[in-house]
Amino acid sequence: MPNTTTSQVSTHSDTSHSAVGDVGAPRLAVLIGSTRTGRFGPVPAAWFAERARAHAAMPVDLIDLADYGLPENLDDTPDVGRLGDRLAEADAFVVVTPEYNHSFPASLKTAIDHYHEQWQAKPVAFVSYGGMAGGLRAVEQLRLVFAELHAVTMRNSLSFHNYPTVFDDDGTPSESGADTAAKQMLDQLHWWAVTLKQARAERPYSG
Repeated sequence: MPNTTTSQVSTHSDTSHSAVGDVGAPRLAVLIGSTRTGRFGPVPAAWFAERARAHAAMPVDLIDLADYGLPENLDDTPDVGRLGDRLAEADAFVVVTPEYNHSFPASLKTAIDHYHEQWQAKPVAFVSYGGMAGGLRAVEQLRLVFAELHAVTMRNSLSFHNYPTVFDDDGTPSESGADTAAKQMLDQLHWWAVTLKQARAERPYSG
């Protein structure tokens, strides 16, 4: 079963997924954090994006960092602007990350560091994958990074341990608890996305 660091999370009725007042329904961006050749990230990212669409609480934008050439010196480029526009449109994020040498990919850190206001006062959740640790050490470090950027990280996360043995050939986890864990995390993320979107509309964040 995929590990989910979770407390009891109540499920929402269909009515809880309706548009929110006059600010509209929140939008979710799912980020593929690894850009390495031969990476596995697109597999769990595509699966989770489909679960998020089925959840039907938020429109989903699947973003692959490999599609953008982000300079490590943090210079501004057209790609930086294009990715920044997509991040700014999102009201919540799910970061899909592996664990490389007890940490997260350099490509992901570069992408995070290029932006500031795009992350502020928005919720961030994680889907990780790795060996025995399931990418959890990468997630714990990412929590510290996003806290510095004034983002709110979710307690719930999904982690796939020994990931090559977990996913079927069609990219679906073989473990029965994966869908339930995804729904619990999406329920929690949606609550925070709605709450923070309303708060930003009523009182712009100035952190």
